[in-house]
Amino acid sequence: MKNKEILKNEVRLRIHSRVRSKISGTSKVPRLSVFRSNKEMFVQIINDETGKTLASVNVKELDKPLNKTDVGKQMGKLIAKKAQEKKITKVVFDRGRYKYHGRVKAVAESAREGGLIF
Repeated sequence: MKNKEILKNEVRLRIHSRVRSKISGTSKVPRLSVFRSNKEMFVQIINDETGKTLASVNVKELDKPLNKTDVGKQMGKLIAKKAQEKKITKVVFDRGRYKYHGRVKAVAESAREGGLIF
């Protein structure tokens, strides 16, 4: 049982490192990072040159949504609004180790609708 869990975690870490090796945020084009768990979800705009988070959104900042995909849609709109307040228009989308599907896709599409370019 433990060997299966270790192997699963190694695969996840490999996927994540492969994605992150190709994506990096700068001061002009920061990285839009998505982290999700079964209950929570976090979206951040990060400048990797300085290691600073420029804007972030947490599930706790939202109204009571109906389902997890609605959470993604609301978070995408909110992060786009916060980015525009800080005069950020272009970002690089970092899906992490997750497939571009469901909540992650909802965040991306609603952030684009909100005005972010990626």
